[in-house]
Amino acid sequence: LALNGKMQKAGEKMFASNGKSVDFASALESCAEAGGTLAMPMNEEENKAILGIVKQYNQYAYLGIKECEASGQFTYINGTPLNYTKWHQYEPNGKGTEKCVEMYTDGRWNDKKCNQRRLTICEF
Repeated sequence: LALNGKMQKAGEKMFASNGKSVDFASALESCAEAGGTLAMPMNEEENKAILGIVKQYNQYAYLGIKECEASGQFTYINGTPLNYTKWHQYEPNGKGTEKCVEMYTDGRWNDKKCNQRRLTICEF
């Protein structure tokens, strides 16, 4: 992985991007292949580290957060409940049609359809 702002550390976690924009399933797959998982910000420090990479590429990125079967309820992809959120105003608003979550270039979150192409950021 090339460094140069494309890798950020927060606490025990390391966040990195391959610079590719793909759909959610492909992003999950490429993080797993690299031995990590899709970035799951669990506090402000981690959110800022991920935002550093988002700004570097100036692209929205998928986060490792998905909507549960219970519409409007989101959890981390490992099943852990969200104990930290940074939703944009009036988000989430997909009401079951937008199952994935992206990070805007201001660090705020938005629920999004999973078939969009977004930047892949993994955590290790």
